[in-house]
Order: sequence, then C-alpha cells, then structure tokens
Amino acid sequence: MEPMTDQTNIERIVMQRVRLIRVLRLIISTAVLALLTGIATLWGIGREVWVAPADLVHLPDFFVAAFVQTRFIVQVLAVFTLASFLYLIVEITRLFVDVLKPARS
Repeated sequence: MEPMTDQTNIERIVMQRVRLIRVLRLIISTAVLALLTGIATLWGIGREVWVAPADLVHLPDFFVAAFVQTRFIVQVLAVFTLASFLYLIVEITRLFVDVLKPARS
C-alpha cells in the first residue's frame, strides 16, 4: 500500500508544479506586459498633460474636448493606455478561469 501513496503524492506534487508554471507563464508573458505598458503610457500622458476638471457632471465633455484638442502623441498614448487596460482585464479574467477550473484526472 505504501508505494501507491507515494505515487499519489508524486502526482499531486507534479500537478501543483504544472499549475504553478501555467499561472506564472500567463502572468509573466501577458499580464505583466499589459500592466507595464499601461503604467508607461499613463506616465507619458501625465508628463504631457495634467489638468484636473472641477465639475463632475461635465466630465465626459471635458475628456472628449481634451482628447480632440491635444497633441497627437497624447492621443496615441491614451489609446494605448485604454487598449493595455482592456487587455489586462481580459488576461486577469482568463487567469482566474484557468486557476479556478478543476484539474482533469
């Protein structure tokens, strides 16, 4: 009976490591890239433009006017920031789905 227990422990350890490698591969390859891209573009936008609107009701109008009337580099950085955060949300969702999915026997 003892070798059967060792086999089960070995299988359990191997599967834990496989899951860990899968999670790390997802985190390192995609989510970190998206996060770093988002941080870099936000930093770039912050260096180019820094204005705080006072009225929250007209906030969408402010952002549309600010986007249209700013330099091209700021528009590009804003689009990259939005794309980066959307991609990050997708990758985090995929990560949670993979982690919470039960392993096949």
